[in-house]
Amino acid sequence: MKRIAFFIYGVICYAATVGSLLYTAGFLANIGVPKSIDSAPTAPLMTAILINVGLLGVFAVQHSVMARQGFKRMWTKIVPKEIERSTYCLFSAAALSLLMWKWSPLGGVIWEAENPALRYGLMGVSLVGWVILYYSSFLINHFDLFGLRHVWLQLRGKPYTPVKFREPTLYRFVRHPLYVGMLMAVWATPTMTVAHLFFGIGVLGYILVGIQFEERDLISEHGTSYAEYRRRVPMLVPKMKSQKAA
Repeated sequence: MKRIAFFIYGVICYAATVGSLLYTAGFLANIGVPKSIDSAPTAPLMTAILINVGLLGVFAVQHSVMARQGFKRMWTKIVPKEIERSTYCLFSAAALSLLMWKWSPLGGVIWEAENPALRYGLMGVSLVGWVILYYSSFLINHFDLFGLRHVWLQLRGKPYTPVKFREPTLYRFVRHPLYVGMLMAVWATPTMTVAHLFFGIGVLGYILVGIQFEERDLISEHGTSYAEYRRRVPMLVPKMKSQKAA
């Protein structure tokens, strides 16, 4: 019975995580959601800024701290190891949902692409970013990343085995294509408002800081193989191959 309960819990957490990411796409694109990133302001500017800083901080701290090995060792004394990853995803979905629910729009337009071709082009780049984000997760084992593999293995009575370090397709060009996709999805917008820029800077800052902690754990887990990979492959921006002189 416990195995079935854990599996159902894992599926619910997975659905909540994917649902929050899909909602985020609409939130950033101002499409299909009751309140988006660029809805009409409802609070004084400084109050809105403080609210949004707090919301971004909650998401960043939760997303980073709960992913660290030290926290996991403490956390799994309370939460069973089989559902630790699913619980992390559920908390991440909750933090992201809180951010969008309580987000305080700022108003003001920094730039706006008036040319239809440019507008659709930027929207297309953002869509490609979301595709890269999801595609990258499948390259490194999407279901392990979102906790489903953990609960599926325990349902079958099999021990969990960590995913081996590999360098599939996009990971040969940058170490974090998932984050590259996220940045493309956030920053490629035909209308850059103050709120959108504020959100984008927050996401960029979180990624740059979070990568340092994440890679420290990856080196600890995979040793010299990841250290060598880190030395050889750029973090977010692919290297431009130099042209040989004719």
